[in-house]
Amino acid sequence: MKKVILLILVFSSYIILGQEKENYSFIFSNIYLKDAILKIEEETNFKFYFANQWVNDEIKISQSFENKPINLILDSILKETDLNYFLKKDNQIILTENTVIYNELSSGFFNENEKKNRSKKQNSAPFLSIRKAQQKEIEIVRVTIGKTIIGEEKDSYILKGIIRNSRTGAPLENINILVKNKNLGAVTNQEGFYTLELPAGINLIETQALGIESIKRELVLYNNGILNLNLEEVTEDLDEVILSVSALKNVQNASTGTNFLESENTKNIPLVMGERDILKVATTLPGISSAGEGASGFNVRGGKSDQNLILLDNTVLYNPAHFFGIFPALNPFAIEDISIYKGAIPARYGGRLSAVFDIKSKIPSKDKIKGEASLGPVTANAVLEIPIKKNKSGVLIGGRGAYSDWVLKSLNDEKLNSSTANFYDLIVGYHHDISKKNKLSAVAYLSKDEFSITSDSLYGYNNRLINLKWEHQFNNENSVRLKLSNSNYKFGIDYDGSTTSNFRQQYKIDEKHLKLAFTSVINSKNTFNYGISSKYYTVAPGEKKPLKSSDLTLPFKLNNEYALESGVFFSDSYKFNEKLLIDAGIRFSFFNSLGPKTEFDYAEDQPKSVYSVVGTNDFGRNEVTQTYGGPEFRFSGRYLITDTFSVKLGYHSLYQYLHTLTNVTTASPIDTWKLSDRNIKPQQSSQFSLGVYKNFNDNMYELSIEGFHKNQENLLDFKTGASLLLNEQIETEVLQGKGMSYGAELLIRKNKGKLSGWLGYTYSRSFQKFESQFREEQINGGEFFPSNFDKPHDFSLVMNYKFTQRLSLSSNVIYQTGRPVTFPVGNYSFNQSEFVLYSDRNQFRIPDYFRIDLGFNIEGSHKLKKLAHSFWSISVYNILGRNNPYSVFFVSQNGEVKGLQSTIFGVAVPSISYNLKF
Repeated sequence: MKKVILLILVFSSYIILGQEKENYSFIFSNIYLKDAILKIEEETNFKFYFANQWVNDEIKISQSFENKPINLILDSILKETDLNYFLKKDNQIILTENTVIYNELSSGFFNENEKKNRSKKQNSAPFLSIRKAQQKEIEIVRVTIGKTIIGEEKDSYILKGIIRNSRTGAPLENINILVKNKNLGAVTNQEGFYTLELPAGINLIETQALGIESIKRELVLYNNGILNLNLEEVTEDLDEVILSVSALKNVQNASTGTNFLESENTKNIPLVMGERDILKVATTLPGISSAGEGASGFNVRGGKSDQNLILLDNTVLYNPAHFFGIFPALNPFAIEDISIYKGAIPARYGGRLSAVFDIKSKIPSKDKIKGEASLGPVTANAVLEIPIKKNKSGVLIGGRGAYSDWVLKSLNDEKLNSSTANFYDLIVGYHHDISKKNKLSAVAYLSKDEFSITSDSLYGYNNRLINLKWEHQFNNENSVRLKLSNSNYKFGIDYDGSTTSNFRQQYKIDEKHLKLAFTSVINSKNTFNYGISSKYYTVAPGEKKPLKSSDLTLPFKLNNEYALESGVFFSDSYKFNEKLLIDAGIRFSFFNSLGPKTEFDYAEDQPKSVYSVVGTNDFGRNEVTQTYGGPEFRFSGRYLITDTFSVKLGYHSLYQYLHTLTNVTTASPIDTWKLSDRNIKPQQSSQFSLGVYKNFNDNMYELSIEGFHKNQENLLDFKTGASLLLNEQIETEVLQGKGMSYGAELLIRKNKGKLSGWLGYTYSRSFQKFESQFREEQINGGEFFPSNFDKPHDFSLVMNYKFTQRLSLSSNVIYQTGRPVTFPVGNYSFNQSEFVLYSDRNQFRIPDYFRIDLGFNIEGSHKLKKLAHSFWSISVYNILGRNNPYSVFFVSQNGEVKGLQSTIFGVAVPSISYNLKF
């Protein structure tokens, strides 16, 4: 036997030594690998042997060679492939996938001890494996990764890849990749990336995630390599879990105060008028509340509503609501999901203090036409997904309109009974896969509202945004995203009375945003995110002009405001070991207030007023009038006590350079935004959070308890009796002070079985303090007092019970402590006139809020080949008909001050809606 092997070696050596030494010259200009091989064949006397499926059609060659031997040319053009080559004497070149053909044996081959050691070492070598994959419940597919490189053999290699939704092409976050029988695993990040360090040879991996198919792959690992996967949604599972997330996401990721909702999974939750509203559902989660029924805006962990960054495809949406917050401004069929960050906000976000609501629209289907439509008592919605080029590009078109006048007449409010309201919103999304490494997308959105509360006034407001995004994958470790967007919000008031003092009043804010973000996967333990962003603001603070040519109203216009807000961010996700994971980052934010503008100087020994002006400063176009900024720190860490039990710690500090000017408690369509300047400083915040997270009974139940403490600086509030609209010295009407909030949040969720849902409870307090050396600039004597949105107790219970796969019963139970208000406590006479004496600000509270909603859901059959799938929702909002107060106001009758309360929905509101999906 040894003699035979020796003869083979001698013959092989003869072949190699006799190989031609001729040099060759080639110029390959962006041609496919296969074409490059054929060109070598055509221009030389070499003949290649290979299987066509081995040659990747995506690989292009752009290289030139001058008088180079054939082996150096092949080394270069095959470097990024899984192909090796073997040169024979007769000018034949044999290509091999992954493996190598050896032409000599290693030294000491005939030494028995070394032979045994070599055999023992190579037992795990992938090219010696002949085992076939077994067919089990989940089909196992064998995949070869990498290629053997002589002299670079290792005991383990790095596997990397991206996991995407097979239907939409969107990256899938928090997909678990488990390595069977080896106690190894990984989880995909926000971009769908994962990395794994695996032993050389055969590895069996499996993906796991709720609502996503599980697949198995038998990997034959020859070297470092890439495995990208496309996974399908398992639609049958979606209805059982209202919050669809990875089974262990809440335990294993590092983020504190993070929630995730899918739009599809909110369809069973009964809301007013049967409207599906992912933002309203978000308020049932701990730490998130609204100021009142029908109010737009959200209060997160004791923060103001203007401290939330609401993004639609990474573009700011200034007003996410129609008609006073009763209806959502987003078509639910066009929305894929929302990620909510209220704990350690990632470094890539900036500009707000309390929370980020990152809403993503659907990626349109690229293989077949799809659509969804609904008809309800107030609105009609429709979305259509149309492929443009099969498996390459598609467009989504969505529209929504209202016929809501009859609703206003049924509300328990005399003013609203005689009102009218109309609104619509449109969305268009385009996605194009230019290549496997380049993707282009664009989204345009428009919403418009018009309503009349009284017969002589017409209010209107609209959002408009557009964004363009380009994604490029350099390789499986490095990617870049370039985003360009524009967001615009404006409102107007037309007053047309019986006199000649009619007017039109307008306001507008516009921002243009450019962002460049990179992701680098350094190794299986380390992922780096970094980038830059910049926003240019234009604010038209307001103008007033005659409505008609015959009106005597004098035109008046405030000068526009301009500013540039920029940021540079770095973050690193580092996995120290299987138990400890750290996400740490820093964001440097910069704000420049720009001219042209005139700013006032005030005497330091007097309260700010029109009487304490000591000078003015005039600035030219684009001249910097004031600069603010500094570092913002972001940190979150997770320590696994067991696979299903973890402790997390989070911290963040932030700047906010925008403020809302309002003297009402709830967010209003006519709230104006004000940029920081020489007299109004940016808001600042820092927050600590600590929590424990535990899953039970094979992830059927989830439990989390999280506490937080937040400090804020330079909060904006108004002076008593402040005049905010069309005021060119607005700094004389507002105050800046401190804020403090703290609390604990409890979430218990059931993910499986006929009964699913969650229970959320929040205990939190929110206080503000406005102190000054001047009494006129103090509130409540300069002491801490409850903020307008201080609600110590907030309880929500969301449940869905499935009788069958088609029939289910759902319910909401909501309880909140009544919010603080300021009451009149007496009256007094001055100069023969009667005046009302009010209590300290926010000394009293309106009654507590309590509501129960019920819904019954009927789905059509789940036949796969059905032309369309139907869904009926029958619901009753506020089934107890409870008179929950929205606000309290006071009137004087016969010299006596009487308090009255206003209620939006004081009766049970039934509704029925019909959905059709194809």
